[in-house]
Amino acid sequence: MIKFISLISGSSGNAAFISDGKTNLLIDCGMSGTKLKDALHSIDELPENIDALLITHEHIDHTKGAGVISRRYNIPVYATKGTHLHMDAGKIADENIHIIKDSVPFEIGNIGIMPFSIPHDASEPVGFTFSMNGERHALATDIGRMNDNILDSIKGCKHVLLESNHDVEMLRCGSYPFPLKQRILGDFGHLSNDVAAQTALTLIQNGTEHIMLGHLSQENNRPEIAMLESYNLLTRSGVNIGNDVTLQVADRYKPTLFKR
Repeated sequence: MIKFISLISGSSGNAAFISDGKTNLLIDCGMSGTKLKDALHSIDELPENIDALLITHEHIDHTKGAGVISRRYNIPVYATKGTHLHMDAGKIADENIHIIKDSVPFEIGNIGIMPFSIPHDASEPVGFTFSMNGERHALATDIGRMNDNILDSIKGCKHVLLESNHDVEMLRCGSYPFPLKQRILGDFGHLSNDVAAQTALTLIQNGTEHIMLGHLSQENNRPEIAMLESYNLLTRSGVNIGNDVTLQVADRYKPTLFKR
């Protein structure tokens, strides 16, 4: 049985779990080892049963507990060379360091994994698609701008965890310093609600059945705002929410299962 679960999601921390029932993968670990253990227990999983940790990029909201759990549970860490070099994870055993490359597929157990490049202000950041049991699934967050490479990578995926980071007007009128606003709005920042909505429509038109909006800003977004932006565009475009697709927002602090 396939499990694809957002454990936490937002500007304060990110982690997801995906499994085909035999191989268990953790994508990012932006939380402490203790909180990870609690999150996994809440979905009837154990940290010692994690087969590998995949890292999208080195920012602390994705790597806070990466070194701790790798050392504590002897978990191999898969990341690009740039991510391995720049993430602050302490000493990871040499045998647990695995270098991956953009657009070069690999397998862990029976799960096929394809990293794809994302435009973000990090060193060699990637998103991932996962192939198992004849289906594909994707995690696509921390995206400064949507592009054809990302769309081509995630089109046709049954489940997609998609960034919907900020409401543009909330960000522009908010308290962030101007340089930070420019960074978030820039080509290597984060995906806005309106672009996420447009992306969701494209995905649905290409076979995606379940979309979870994630990585919401705590200061410049609200779950109901992100949801409404996508809901309104999709319904105006003739999509029947609940029938053609399920649409939901990942919880910031606790596990969120994809709707069925």
